[in-house]
Amino acid sequence: MHSLRTSRTRLVGAAATVVLAALSLTACSEGTGVHDEGASGATDTSANSSSDAASTGSSSTGSSSTGSSSTGSGSASGSGSGSSGDNPAADTKGSTAGGSVSKAPASSAKPVTCEGSNTRTVAAPLNRPVNHMLLTVTNTGSKSCFLYGYPAVRFGEAQAVPPVIEDSQPQAVVTLAPGESGYASVSLAAADGSGSNGHTVKSLSVYFQGRSGNESVGAGAHPSLPAAGVYVDDSLKVTYWQQSMDDAVNW
Repeated sequence: MHSLRTSRTRLVGAAATVVLAALSLTACSEGTGVHDEGASGATDTSANSSSDAASTGSSSTGSSSTGSSSTGSGSASGSGSGSSGDNPAADTKGSTAGGSVSKAPASSAKPVTCEGSNTRTVAAPLNRPVNHMLLTVTNTGSKSCFLYGYPAVRFGEAQAVPPVIEDSQPQAVVTLAPGESGYASVSLAAADGSGSNGHTVKSLSVYFQGRSGNESVGAGAHPSLPAAGVYVDDSLKVTYWQQSMDDAVNW
């Protein structure tokens, strides 16, 4: 009896061992065992680590791209600054600030009034009309000038200037560019001898009028007369300044 019980006990123990072994094998095949959970956890951890690494790599790549983009922007900006340094307009502006601006020709400046300091006056007796003298005023300045009104002439020691022939007034003010000349004629004495107080003079002064015509402006001119002088009487008179010589000698 005792042996039988012992055999049964061993048989039951062996059967239990077989059952436990079968259960263990089943658990291993289904991946539900403790060892499998550990392996699975390690696998998941590795996968997650790989995924995180990949994400980190992607982020790093993105950051690198951003850095490259920023660097590119920096290069573009630097290139832009460089090109502006070579900008001709900037150079021109700089030269302007430096004061190397080309000046307009003097002849294009605003005209001034003709007077003794910017003109040369010549007095020449005429054969025709008789007892006449031609005054020629040449612009010697660098700007155009206006010959206003008529010449205020003084022969010798005369205190008054002779009157003007009103009908000789031109339609426009005489304008002389540099080098150009204007003209006026002087009737020295009556051709028929009807004039009074006739006498010979050897000096002449010519004065210039301003825009208003009420007074002389600037310096006067003192053209030479013939050595023998010229004969004048009380019929002395002058024309307005004319743009052409022909217009001046017609009076």
